Amino acid sequence: MSKNKNKQTIWNVRIKGNTSKLFEKVGSSIDIDKKLYKEDITCSIVHVEMLFRQKIISFKIKNKIIYGLNKIEKEIVKNKFQYQKKYEDIHMNIEKRLFEIIGDDAGYVHTARSRNDQIITDFKKWLIKSTNEINKNLDNIIKTILKVAEKNIETIMPGFTHLKNAQAVSFAHYLMAYIEMFKRDKARFLNNLKSLQENPLGVAALTGTSFNIDRHFTTKKLGFIKPTSNSIDTVADRDFVLDFLYSVSVCSLHISRIAEEFIIWNSDGFNLINLSNKVVTGSSIMPQKKNPDLLEYLRGKSGTSFGNLFSMLTILKGLPLSYFKDLQDDKEIVFKSNETLNNCILILNEVLKNFTPNKNKMLELANSGYITATDLADYLVKNNNMSFRKAYQVTASIVNYAEKNKKKLNELSIIELNKIEKKLSNDVLKVFNLKYSVNSKKSYGGTSFDNIKKMITKYKKELK
Repeated sequence: MSKNKNKQTIWNVRIKGNTSKLFEKVGSSIDIDKKLYKEDITCSIVHVEMLFRQKIISFKIKNKIIYGLNKIEKEIVKNKFQYQKKYEDIHMNIEKRLFEIIGDDAGYVHTARSRNDQIITDFKKWLIKSTNEINKNLDNIIKTILKVAEKNIETIMPGFTHLKNAQAVSFAHYLMAYIEMFKRDKARFLNNLKSLQENPLGVAALTGTSFNIDRHFTTKKLGFIKPTSNSIDTVADRDFVLDFLYSVSVCSLHISRIAEEFIIWNSDGFNLINLSNKVVTGSSIMPQKKNPDLLEYLRGKSGTSFGNLFSMLTILKGLPLSYFKDLQDDKEIVFKSNETLNNCILILNEVLKNFTPNKNKMLELANSGYITATDLADYLVKNNNMSFRKAYQVTASIVNYAEKNKKKLNELSIIELNKIEKKLSNDVLKVFNLKYSVNSKKSYGGTSFDNIKKMITKYKKELK
């Protein structure tokens, strides 16, 4: 095969003439999948090592191919590699360059494999690496939240339902709710790693191969657990892509929720937190403005992640088995989702390091809305031999009285309370104290200061 022929597309003998420039443009994926160069070279090296072990290629050819592939990797790292759209993808760009370096022996590199199994193998290896990176970034978020929480165990604020004051909570406890969300995100990504542990290499185009290959060897060398079991399913499978995109979407949702929370708390109506100048922007017309643009960016990007998931679902929903050009879009979708999520995690971490709670405002807001009413109802059950429904009704009457007289619950005297419930003694007044209210929630997972301290210790141990 002449050098000139090797500069043509691989199907040039079968399909005569030049490819339409428009098709060359839309058919090429090199601008996207060049991210996979390292995985592609690694998988090719392992593949030719297996071919030599199985006596399919000679020792000399194996060494020449590995030499050429290592040289290509160095060229790519040093930005000296010339990508060409006419060769479509990262696999053929590397193979064509291999021909230029070692000559016709490069033609053995694709023995007993197809681009179909090659790309899925590369893609899975890339996803394993990227998934681990996401979880490391999530660990950093958790560490930052823990640092803020440790400083705010005794910072009291209202917990909300329907955005209305509900019950008093520790600000640390509120923030640590997001630790639980990010822990679940980590668990989802870790679970995805299990589904990525089956090695696709060796199933070829869709049927397997007649060559006496050793898929268990490539599985071990590439760090997989076992080879895939059905060649057709292997080529058609993109469940692992959906799993990743779903995990990204849920994590993005959690980031969006805390972003929205901070936007509300930072608003002039709430004023519960202050954002540092590092994480706000100004207005083009209003000199006084400090806008939470980064938080709004985080909230908005969740829509992008959701859209990417639905794009992939839509691509797959009507595809017969096994490979179709439609599947080429999977990498662009995943790469964009991965980059967007990592950017959002880094931005959120920066915001969490650059805000301060307005503790006085939090306490002031917690002292409104009769948020110790449930504490009073619980007290009546425990100390006055009432059913909870009866205690609820008595407490509601006391709240109505306080509201009518424009008083807070902690401003009511025992004489006023006895007008509604005669059995109450001075001891009841303690339940209107916010600190007492928070610390009374000692059930596992509750907001008491002792519980929070124990959970912080637990989280820290999990991070080690």
